[in-house]
Amino acid sequence: MNYKITFALTAVLIAAALIVVGCARSIASRQSVEPRIAANNTPDNKKTDSKTDEYNGEKIVKTEAEWRKQLTKEQFYVLREKGTERAFTGKLTDNHEHGDYVCAACGLKLFNSGAKFDSGTGWASFYQPIAAKNVTEEIDNSFGSTRTEVLCSRCGSHLGHIFDDGPKPTGLRYCMNSVALKFEKKK
Repeated sequence: MNYKITFALTAVLIAAALIVVGCARSIASRQSVEPRIAANNTPDNKKTDSKTDEYNGEKIVKTEAEWRKQLTKEQFYVLREKGTERAFTGKLTDNHEHGDYVCAACGLKLFNSGAKFDSGTGWASFYQPIAAKNVTEEIDNSFGSTRTEVLCSRCGSHLGHIFDDGPKPTGLRYCMNSVALKFEKKK
C-alpha cells in the first residue's frame, strides 16, 4: 500500500512540474526579444538606401491555404511551420555572388552578401540584416533549449535563429535556412 501512495504522489508531482514548465515556456515564447543591432548598422562601404530596403511597417497576412498555394512543401514547412532544413543541403549556403537575400514568402530584403560569412555550420550565415526593422526576434523554447528565433517582419515567416558566436563587427550569427530566402544577384 505504501508503494502505491508513493507512486501516486510522484506522478502528481511530475505532472505539476510539467505544467509549471509548460506555462513558463508559453509565457516566454510570447515575449519579443529586443533587437540586438541598431537600424542600418551596416559597414560604411555598404550603406543601404533606407527608402527601398528598410521595412515600412505594412504586414502581409494570408491564410494557411494561400501560403500553401504560394510556397513549395519545403518552404511551407520551414517558413510557416518553423521547420529547419538539414545542414549542408541549402542551395544558398555556399553562394558567394554579390546581391541581396530576400524573404522567400514576401520578397522583403533581409540580408546583403557583404554581411554573409562561412560559419561552417551548414546554413547560410550573416553577421547582420540589411536593416534591424526587417527582422523580428522572438524567444524559441522548442527542443528543450532557449534560442532566439528570427522572423521576417513583414509576413512573420520563420527564417532561422541568431547566435552570439559570429564575427566582428557584431559578433552575431544569423543562421538562416536557404529555403526561407531567395537570392537577387546585383547587376
